[in-house]
Amino acid sequence: MPRPTIVITGATGYIGSQLVLALLSKFSGEVRCRVIVRKSSDCSFLEGLPVDIVQADLHDSLGLMEAFKGVDTVFHCAGLISYTRKFRNALYDTNVLGTRNIVNASLFNNVRKLVLTSSIAAIGATEDGTPAGESTSFQEWQRRNGYMESKHLAELEGLRGVAEGLDVVIVNPGVVIGIDRKNPASVSSSNEVVNLIYKGRLPIFPSGSTGFVDIRDVVDAHLAAWEKGRSGERYIVVGHNLSFRELFARIGSLAGSSSRRSFMVPDGMGVLAGLGGELWSALSNSPSFISLESIRIASRQLSFSNTRSVQELSMKYRELSETLKTIIT
Repeated sequence: MPRPTIVITGATGYIGSQLVLALLSKFSGEVRCRVIVRKSSDCSFLEGLPVDIVQADLHDSLGLMEAFKGVDTVFHCAGLISYTRKFRNALYDTNVLGTRNIVNASLFNNVRKLVLTSSIAAIGATEDGTPAGESTSFQEWQRRNGYMESKHLAELEGLRGVAEGLDVVIVNPGVVIGIDRKNPASVSSSNEVVNLIYKGRLPIFPSGSTGFVDIRDVVDAHLAAWEKGRSGERYIVVGHNLSFRELFARIGSLAGSSSRRSFMVPDGMGVLAGLGGELWSALSNSPSFISLESIRIASRQLSFSNTRSVQELSMKYRELSETLKTIIT
C-alpha cells in the first residue's frame, strides 16, 4: 500500500519548518512529505531532508492544483504577519486569497484533510478581559486591524471548504516563542524581542496582556489536530496568559539576565514608537512588529482559554521557563 502524501506550505518558515522535522521524526517511512516553496524562498533548510520540493505560490491557483495531486493531507502554515498599514493589501492577498486557493486545490484533488494554521488574532475578544474561547464573537474593533481581519477572513475560507465537503481543522496559536537549535529556520521576531529583554536592551513594556505558547507545543497541536481534531472546529493553542509586565519579570529572573528595572511605556511614547515602525516599514518595504496597530493591541487585556485543546487534543503545555531558556543566548 503506497504511503500517504502530506503537503506542507510555509515549510521554510518558523512553524512550517518545525512541523516538517516533527513529521519526518515521528512518521519516518510512514508518510511522504511534499513541501511547497516559492522561487524566492531560502530552501537551504530543506537540503538533505527526504522531502519532495515543489515550486508554487499561494497566488498560483493552477500550480497548487497540480501540486496537490494524490495528496492525503495538507498543512497550510504559510502566511504573512504584519501590523503596518503598508501591508494591508498584501495581508489580504496572502492570507485570504492564498487560503482560498489552498481550499480550492484541496477540494479539486479530494484531499482528505486540511489543517489550517490560524492565530489568536482571529479569535474574538471579550470586553472584560476574561479568557476568550473558540466561539467568542469577533469584535468590530478587530475588523479595523489588517492582520486580525485577514486571519478572520482566512478562517471563513476554511469553513467554506467544510461546507463544500472538505475536512478542515483550524489551529489558533498564541504568540509563538522558543527555538530549536537543531533547526536553522527556527527564527522569529518574538524570539528576538525576548533576547533584547534578557540582555537589558528593551526596558519598556506595554500595558496589556496576551497568550504565549512554545513552538514545540504548536507543532504537537498541529499533529493532534491532524489525528483527532473535529472538522470545522478551531483549537486555541496557548500555554500561558501573561501581562507584558509579568513576561518581563519572568525573563528578568532567568540566570544571567541583564534586565533590571523596566517601565510601562507611556501612551505618547507608544504612539511615537508606532509611527517609527510605520515609517521604517514604508522605507524598507518590510513588515514591522512595531506599528500603530500592534501598539494598540499590546495595550489591551487579552487572554485565551485552552480548554478545548486540552480536552480534545490531549495537549500538555510546557512550562514558560523551559521555553524561555531555549531562546536566551
